[in-house]
Amino acid sequence: MYRGINPVIYVACGPSVDGSDPEWADRVAAHQARRPSGWDTLETRDLTSVLQTPGPPALFDCLGTWLAGVMDDCGVWSGQADSDALLAARVDALVAAWAHPARRVVAVSNEVGSGIVPATASGRRFRDELGSVNARIAATSDAVWLVTAGIKQRLR
Repeated sequence: MYRGINPVIYVACGPSVDGSDPEWADRVAAHQARRPSGWDTLETRDLTSVLQTPGPPALFDCLGTWLAGVMDDCGVWSGQADSDALLAARVDALVAAWAHPARRVVAVSNEVGSGIVPATASGRRFRDELGSVNARIAATSDAVWLVTAGIKQRLR
């Protein structure tokens, strides 16, 4: 049973449900059904604004889906000329806002670096970028937890 804080803003960082992907829509609906009734959902990649706006605690789920979308927004996957600078600016803004949030916040992210090396250049780029985001966010966090197979371990 959920015994946490109400209300909570659940910040869905992944793609919005728009009807183009029925499997994604089913996954999102199932996930929403499991959330406590006091939680509100906000679908956005603008995590910096959420961090800078006072309000109830926020749960970001997840930095991996946020980063994949931001890399797409910045043109990393299509080879846009200024994509690296755009991506760096978005990540820098997130990290700066994370260091001094206006609300209590928790982020979920995927662990990278202990698994297999991705076979593609894009997979390796994503792994490297997410590893950097995770390390930078962890460096300014009050607590960092690793959860593997439901077993939690405090790292910081």
